[in-house]
Amino acid sequence: MTVLVTGATGNVGSAVIRELLERGAAVRALVRDVGAPLPSGVERSLGDFEDPLSIAAALDGVDRVFLASADGPRKVEHETAVIDAAADVELIVKASTLGARVGSPLKPFDWNGRSEAYLRDSGVPSVVLASCFYMTNLLAAADAVRTRGVLPAPAGEGRIAMIDPRDVGAVAASVLTGTGHEGRTYRLTGAAAIGYREVASELSKATGAPVQFVDVPPPAARDGLAAAGMPDWLVDHLDGVFALIRAGEFEETTDTVRVITGREPRSFTEFARDNGALLGLGDRARQPA
Repeated sequence: MTVLVTGATGNVGSAVIRELLERGAAVRALVRDVGAPLPSGVERSLGDFEDPLSIAAALDGVDRVFLASADGPRKVEHETAVIDAAADVELIVKASTLGARVGSPLKPFDWNGRSEAYLRDSGVPSVVLASCFYMTNLLAAADAVRTRGVLPAPAGEGRIAMIDPRDVGAVAASVLTGTGHEGRTYRLTGAAAIGYREVASELSKATGAPVQFVDVPPPAARDGLAAAGMPDWLVDHLDGVFALIRAGEFEETTDTVRVITGREPRSFTEFARDNGALLGLGDRARQPA
């Protein structure tokens, strides 16, 4: 079996590749750069979503596809191009998100919803992985955590059943190499909901470097995102997602990771232990007081 992975160097795509290799699958990655960091044994297929010929070449001889792409105004166009070119594959597994729906006022939710609908209507056997908030999203706060020991977010006391992308990769690989999943949408979460205050506490415990949650007022957070030069659609999206978090919309957990992979999803404690260095906490913990 040969599996094409798009978004191969992202947090989820790279996890999918590792898991597929462990299962003995042949893996091909669609990448724009010949020097893209990939594990040994992965076949590189140079191209991108905007080059139909490169998509066709990447799909040649492929049995199954993991479809992931960055959020942005051309997301639907990019993903539908792959779906159209993959009419003869056995299965497409699409990375999506909880909250995805056509017409959502939050653009990434709308884009994912539209791609999901197109995939369902395409007739290609498919599975959608609707994931909760990725734990790796917290790495966006790495500079504040590293330099000031604070984790700022307009999260209030909202709790999130956030998931480690490595667990999404494990589910994706299980589905891609398995049978009987066609037509399903799997809702993927961690085993427990956790708030930002607990996140800061777990980071402190895991690394020995004190981290404090700072609950930023939503208008101030929005202004800060805009001042950082983020595009309007992303400012609107993050503002809306944190409103949903404060309202408890992402608290619900599922047992999907355990049911499909046979193992429990990673806890945030495990994520903090494994990723403290990415936040620069190891260095700060070693500094003299």
